[in-house]
Amino acid sequence: MATAAIGRVFIETLGESAPAEVLIRGWVYRLRILGKTAFLILRDCTGEAQCVLTSEALKTHRLKSEDVVEVRGTVRTEPRAKAGFEVAVADLRVLNRAAANLPFLASHGIESVGLETLLQYRPLALRTEAVGDIFRVQAALLAEFRAGLGRRHFTEIVTSKIVESGTEGGTSLFAIDYFDRVAYLAQSPQFYKEHGVAGFERVFETGHVYRAEPHASSRHLTEYYSLDLELAFIEGPEEVIELERELLTEMFEGLNARLGRTLLKHRAAPLPSLLRVPCWEFGECLERLRKAFGRGDLAEDLDPEGERQLCELARQASGVAAVFVLGFPLAARPFYTAPRGSAGAAASFDLLFEGIEITTGGQRLHHRDDLESALRARSIDPRGFERHLAMFDLGMPPHGGLAIGLERLTCQVLGLPNVRQAVLYPRDRYRLAP
Repeated sequence: MATAAIGRVFIETLGESAPAEVLIRGWVYRLRILGKTAFLILRDCTGEAQCVLTSEALKTHRLKSEDVVEVRGTVRTEPRAKAGFEVAVADLRVLNRAAANLPFLASHGIESVGLETLLQYRPLALRTEAVGDIFRVQAALLAEFRAGLGRRHFTEIVTSKIVESGTEGGTSLFAIDYFDRVAYLAQSPQFYKEHGVAGFERVFETGHVYRAEPHASSRHLTEYYSLDLELAFIEGPEEVIELERELLTEMFEGLNARLGRTLLKHRAAPLPSLLRVPCWEFGECLERLRKAFGRGDLAEDLDPEGERQLCELARQASGVAAVFVLGFPLAARPFYTAPRGSAGAAASFDLLFEGIEITTGGQRLHHRDDLESALRARSIDPRGFERHLAMFDLGMPPHGGLAIGLERLTCQVLGLPNVRQAVLYPRDRYRLAP
């Protein structure tokens, strides 16, 4: 009678298998020889396992760090092992060999490895705990964003990233050849979100957006991942702000519960609740900056230093280094932004979190006539936006929304100094590869 084949198991389940024969696969993380006994630390996507074999077998297989192997053996209890068990190797098969001279090893510290090297050898970097944790946290943020909106009756939509014109006019666009005419990479899904609220009332989208801005800073990318939402039947931007307070608080609570130990490698304390984060008017912010820091140079917008200073003032006021800034000058915001009062302010806000802006949002104009007037006020011919404006003839409710940059949010959650660290393959003014 034939013996049933053993199927591969993940390392995280090995403790449930002792004593039993198992088949595991992964990368050689670390090797150690003690006399006639050798220890192989094998790592897969779920964890690490100590495997025991003879030193002679180790030499026969010519194993080294980062080789890809398959191990068949018996799980047995071993209190001295980190996990409380180990695998006695009965058979080992090399599935693929890593090069002999790698730029770094996953088991070694990468503090001295430059960012350019980590980006050039991304798969190897992802096997390190330090880099791998960044993207595990990022994936959790994305999952929590989806889950939080799903609980609030939002429908996820997927829209095109090839468009015929810009959302915010003709600047900062990447032009592409589109058969017999010019098209552009989308700088925002804003128009599609607005169409979405006219059909579903509440929509969200996660996806790449593109900005042809010649920045060369630690906080800007030409391609980044945006978490966008839009909701209808609001009375003002305060409702969007309150939604974000609740949503980010839930997202942070989820991360604290799922990845609390990982977060505390990077942060002095768990992620905070944002339910009591203050909302300050733009003019009030300028006055606070003037009184606290002698800043009299800001008028139309905030600079990076001003964002950091406001977060410090918010920390002193509420205990959390975050603040919503509402009522920016209308002229500095996109044409579809609704006005706030009659003094030239916009019903638009930014969320500053731990020193940097991570969100822009607000209330939008929802009458076609108002949109056409706003375009003309900026010397833009409304006929160039006719396909979009026509959607406002179908019954467009009052609405608003926001956009969060996922990479920036990841950086702030983990305290990373450069946004490129939170992108698998960054695209900026100079980088197109790998």
